[in-house]
Amino acid sequence: MPVAPSYARGGTAAPVVRVAYGAMPAPLPTLAALAGATMGTTWSARMALPAGCRDDAARRAVQAALDEVVAQMSTWESVSDITRFNQAAPGWLALPDGFFHVLHHAMVLAEDSGGAYDPTVGPLVNAWGFGPHQRAFEPPSPAAIDAARARCGWQRVRLDTARQAAYQPGGAYLDLSSIAKGYGVDRAALALDALGITQYLVEVGGELRARGKRPDGQPWRVAIEVPDASDDHALALPLQDLSIATSGDYRRHAGSGDARYAHTIDPRTGRPVRNNVASVSVLHPECMQADALATVLTVLGEADGLAYARRRHLAALFILRDAHDYRVVATPAFQALAQTLPQNPPQALAQVR
Repeated sequence: MPVAPSYARGGTAAPVVRVAYGAMPAPLPTLAALAGATMGTTWSARMALPAGCRDDAARRAVQAALDEVVAQMSTWESVSDITRFNQAAPGWLALPDGFFHVLHHAMVLAEDSGGAYDPTVGPLVNAWGFGPHQRAFEPPSPAAIDAARARCGWQRVRLDTARQAAYQPGGAYLDLSSIAKGYGVDRAALALDALGITQYLVEVGGELRARGKRPDGQPWRVAIEVPDASDDHALALPLQDLSIATSGDYRRHAGSGDARYAHTIDPRTGRPVRNNVASVSVLHPECMQADALATVLTVLGEADGLAYARRRHLAALFILRDAHDYRVVATPAFQALAQTLPQNPPQALAQVR
């Protein structure tokens, strides 16, 4: 602590005491917890606000970033850019930056997955009652499925990178709902970066991205749910400079019993996915990629999905349905991350070899 100078009485000069002051400690960041609505769901963000940054500025930045994604890629909006494309006559259409970026990535993933992922799956999503015009559930007829499949096929849509344009072949209906939410998380994160915020956890509809650590020096932690809508947690993980996205059939589905259908459509069959995959969670630096990859692995199923993830060194966690219980299987990349937490012993995860 600083030493106070002392003064001698009388004529004797007092010694000079030089006081050295260290740098004043930086003020602690202000903690903020924000929330709002977007994409038919909610968003939330927890962050450490640096000096001079107000929470209302952070809220506006996040909401503006998400509103832009909706304006470009929501099939629920009659005036969005994706609706304009879906209703267009055959020909080339120029696309906004974000829309083109997401569509380009979706097309690359469609080819890489052998069609297990397809951004033109919209007619089938609508036919099964999971699109913008939802109805009381009734499975579509075989003829309706065939008619919807005739409008699908990612190869029908072409991209011109130089012009940042996409070709509408006629009747193509893009649906980017399995990737746009993750992209929205990324855009919200970038909006916080632009404000100088370097410690945050952003979430949109269950997809998350974290930067830095919490103000107490601990990593942000997220929980992966048991896929039975019970809100129980199968696993807790640290999340630092990473995103996590989960695809599952336990939150959104139609029908019941043997007639229960997941909202995830297999573009290769034109029907909802029916396998033993209850949920897949993917860790990736970009939430857009984690979001789309979780869908790919869900569609591919246990054997093909795990093989695909292993070949590409993806950090993925599969929760699988057995006859009377759930089974958890992690890829080596995910296993390596999970083992860093004491409460997640290695035996809790089945190593994929």
